[in-house]
This record gives sequence, structure tokens and C-alpha cells, in this order.
Amino acid sequence: MSDDGPPVHHGSGSDDEPTGERSRRAAVRARLAIAKREVASLRSEKTIVLALLIQLFVASFSSFLVVGLVSLYDPGSVEGYTLQMAVGGNASAEVIEVVDDDPSIEVVRYQTPADAREGFRNRRVDAVMVARHAGNGTVAVQATVPDENLRTTVIIVQVRETLQAMEENLRQEYRTSLDRAVLDVPPKEGSSPYFGFTYTVLVPLLMFLPVFISGSIAVDSLTEESQRGTLELLRVAPVTLGGIVDAKLLATATLAPVQAALWIGLLWFNGTAISNPLVLVGLVAALAVLVVSVGIGIALAATDRRQAQFLYSTGVLGTITVAGLLPEHPANTVARLAIGSPGEWTWAFVVVYACLGVVAYLGTRLAIGFIDPEGL
Repeated sequence: MSDDGPPVHHGSGSDDEPTGERSRRAAVRARLAIAKREVASLRSEKTIVLALLIQLFVASFSSFLVVGLVSLYDPGSVEGYTLQMAVGGNASAEVIEVVDDDPSIEVVRYQTPADAREGFRNRRVDAVMVARHAGNGTVAVQATVPDENLRTTVIIVQVRETLQAMEENLRQEYRTSLDRAVLDVPPKEGSSPYFGFTYTVLVPLLMFLPVFISGSIAVDSLTEESQRGTLELLRVAPVTLGGIVDAKLLATATLAPVQAALWIGLLWFNGTAISNPLVLVGLVAALAVLVVSVGIGIALAATDRRQAQFLYSTGVLGTITVAGLLPEHPANTVARLAIGSPGEWTWAFVVVYACLGVVAYLGTRLAIGFIDPEGL
């Protein structure tokens, strides 16, 4: 007889489970280490740091920049400038009737149109308007403005507004001679040009620029790893090529929503109220995942840095151009969310962009399975 007891079976499941758990934790730590290394390396990229500083400057001093930029794209909003306008011709009374009510225009009367033009040539006046009565009760106006830059633009805007007001006065004057009754036009409701510029230009710029930069960083990072041969060193760690891509996507795609949240906070600090901030940050995050995933896919397909950046830049610009055909442009989606008036299309496109981000990420991970890491 043997004293040996029945054989003891050691379950492999209890031993393998901790081992598998340790392997998963090691892979996660490796991904985080690569992502941390990726973020730390951005400090040495002067171009990226400069782009971040420019965005910080724009967001921090948005109130001052808006005033200056609005004066360029809408000079009529600039107050404090008085235009000296010479008026002549036998219909000068119609012009004077309009400009007398405008405090930004100072009328300088001349006896003849030739004297008015002479004053303009001698720089005694800023512009000349010669108005003459034509046939059928019409008035022909010839305006002369200086051939300069910003000053010319401001003068043209004021002359245009004068002619529009003069046209409206003439319409009202001759409406009684018409056979049919003229409908009253509702009064024009003005809006602040600063409001429009802030929410239609500045806010979309601060939301989309980080997304574009994040994708560019991802393309540069992956192509440089491949060209320098450090991608092979990363694969020595307990992480696959998919894990490396995940780490780089985590590091670069996270930058965009973080920047967007910071810019929204700085705009709020400067007195610019932003509605739906969490939705905007989430939208930027979805777009960042979408753009970075596409950028990583381009970098895996074209390992040459210049070629990859060219494909990425042209692809993004082409996509922005095509987006103009959509019922609501992405910039309009951001603007409507920022001012607190989103419509059905707005929410629909937010969901669409989020889905596209998920699809792009899954598509990139699926494509990695068909790529030979040794060939990179």
C-alpha cells in the first residue's frame, strides 16, 4: 500500500488569472508611460509651443482683439471718426438732408463741383459727393474717395450708408406718385458687430484650431518615431502597435478639449458669456478623436513626414471646404451652441460628429491589424 494520497490537481485558472491581470496592468502602464512621454516631448516642439501661446494670447486678450479686428471687417462700427465730406451739384440738398442727421459726417459746402474736387485734391476734405438731378425724378450721385487702405474702407462704408439713406428718402418722397400703395418696410434691427464677430469668428477659431494642431502633432509624432527607428524600441515594451497608437491618440486628442475648456474659461473671464460649455468641450473632444485618428491612419500609410503632413493638411482643408455644403457648417454649429440657440440640425450634427469620431477610431484600430509593424 502506498501512503500517497490522491493526486492534487492545481487549477491553472487561479494562477493564470493574476498573471493575465498583471499583463493587462503592465500594458496600461506602458500606454500611460508612452502618453506621458508624448506630452512631455511637446515642450521641445517650438512650433507647437508657439501655436499654443498664440491661442492663449487670442483668448486672454479677446476683448481688445475683437475691437481691432471688427474695425477691419466692419469699419462702420468704429466710433469717434468724423468724415469731412464736400457736397456739390444741383441736387446737393438731398444729400445734405441725409448727412445732417449723421454726427460722424461733417458737411463742407462748395459753390461748384469743381471747387469741391479742388478741395479734395488739396486734402481739405475726405470725400466728395456731387449730386445732380436726372430724368424721371432720379438723382445721379458721383462719389470720390481717397485711394488708401483702412481710411478708404471707413469712408466707403460711410458713403454707402449715406447713399442708402438718401435712396430711402427719395422712395418715401415719390411714393405718393405711384399707382399702387407701397408697403411699409419693417424697421431695421441693428446688432452689435462685436457680438457677431466674437461668436461667429473668434469662438469657432479657438475651438477648431486645437483640433487641427492635435492631428498635426499625431502625424508628426508617429512619422518621426518611424523615421528615427524609435518605434521599434517602443514595441519592446509590453505593448502592441495598437497600444502605441492608443497612447499617442490619448496624448494628442486630449490636448484639444483641454485647450477648449481653458479658452472658454478665459473668454468668460474677459466678459464673453459662452453657453453650453460642456457640450462644446465634448464636441471638440469628438472632433479631436476624429481628426487624430485620421491623422494617425495617414501617418501609418505614409511614413514620410512631409508627405504625411501634406496629405493631412490638404485632407483637412478639403473637408472644411466640403463641409460648406452641409445644412449647417461646423463653425455655425459651434456658434449656435456658444450663443445658446441650438436648433435641430445643431444637435443632430453634434451626435453625428461624436459617431464619426468613434467610427474613425475603430477604423484605425481595425486597419492596424493589416499592417506589418516590421515594415514601419
